[in-house]
Amino acid sequence: MRAPRMFARRAAAVAVAGALLVLVALVFDASPLFVPAVGLLVLGLLTPAWVWATAHGARAQRHLDAERVVEEQPLEATIEVRRGWLGLPGAEVVDPFTGSRFELASAMAAVRGDREASVRVVSHFARRGLHELAPPTLTVCDPLELARARSEGDGAKQTVLVLPRTEPVRWLHPGQGRRLQLPDGRAGSEALAAVDVDGLRPYRPGTPASRIHWPAVARGAGLIERRLQADGDARPLVVLDARTPGAAAALESELVDAAVRAAASLVLDLARAGGCGLLLPGEQRPTPIDRELSEWPAAYARLALVSGGQRSRPPALGATTGRGGAMIYVAASPVPRLGAVLTPPGAGPTVLVVPDAVVVDDRPRGVRGSLRSALSVSGCRGFQLGSGRTVQRPDDERSVA
Repeated sequence: MRAPRMFARRAAAVAVAGALLVLVALVFDASPLFVPAVGLLVLGLLTPAWVWATAHGARAQRHLDAERVVEEQPLEATIEVRRGWLGLPGAEVVDPFTGSRFELASAMAAVRGDREASVRVVSHFARRGLHELAPPTLTVCDPLELARARSEGDGAKQTVLVLPRTEPVRWLHPGQGRRLQLPDGRAGSEALAAVDVDGLRPYRPGTPASRIHWPAVARGAGLIERRLQADGDARPLVVLDARTPGAAAALESELVDAAVRAAASLVLDLARAGGCGLLLPGEQRPTPIDRELSEWPAAYARLALVSGGQRSRPPALGATTGRGGAMIYVAASPVPRLGAVLTPPGAGPTVLVVPDAVVVDDRPRGVRGSLRSALSVSGCRGFQLGSGRTVQRPDDERSVA
């Protein structure tokens, strides 16, 4: 703890009163006044020294249970208070983490009190991002509250990374196959050029006999087929655009937060169904997120730190060229001519996801062309651009050992 700051106006007033009473006793030769006068003088002078000494030997420290937490989820912490050999005549701990304060009176007295005391606190964070927490403050005072000494915690501030909240994705067309369809009807998660074995899955009617895993059939496991991986990346790609052109300053943070939550929810949903990619503002290459979510913790942390706003950088759509899979473009607010940019000739299916606040008359504000509702998630709605086949969630195909 840093050196305590003293507040002793009341003690000074008591000392001044004692000095004046001594002067009155001397002037009027009133010896009975000397006893209370000396008592007040000593009380006013020694009390600040006593409080400062007890505060100098005490400290308060916070221990967080975790350094990461999801929006609105509780985060617990323990505040430990230690006293010096003089004890604590009276103390109050103020915790900026929860905005609460609690008092320690006789629990840490010099004779019968404990040397340490702890209290559990719980707090919530309403917004994602990196939050800095100031250390707790310990205020020591005497029983008469004549003097106070405030000690602020030293050392680096604690930081908590608040991750965006994720919610289930509601796909509006859970039809036959439940797959992301390319314009020619192929499954977006499995292109015709697939050549590499990417695990096993239950047999589906119509699969060529060359893809059946005959050793598994011989072991009595039933019909199992090989799942193949395409030469090119045909997995769906989630792109986040955190720009908010034309949005009111009061709505910018809400729009960006909604878009980030939607992107995180979509990545989790698609990754668990077979894998996907994630492209964030300012990044040059998409991050692949596989079924095991091995890259997800790092990508999740970057999502939490997306700032967005008027000066946010646009996503590098050049990194998406040559992909065979569908693209889900999550925009905090549509930019001019966004529909034309996302649907060039020969492109795969594209879904535009925007917050509900920028949807007017069942379509994203300022976006023209053919639209079809595809999904809803985290206060956002998704629309398929163009007149291709409906975009749907991939199958949840788990590998078979």
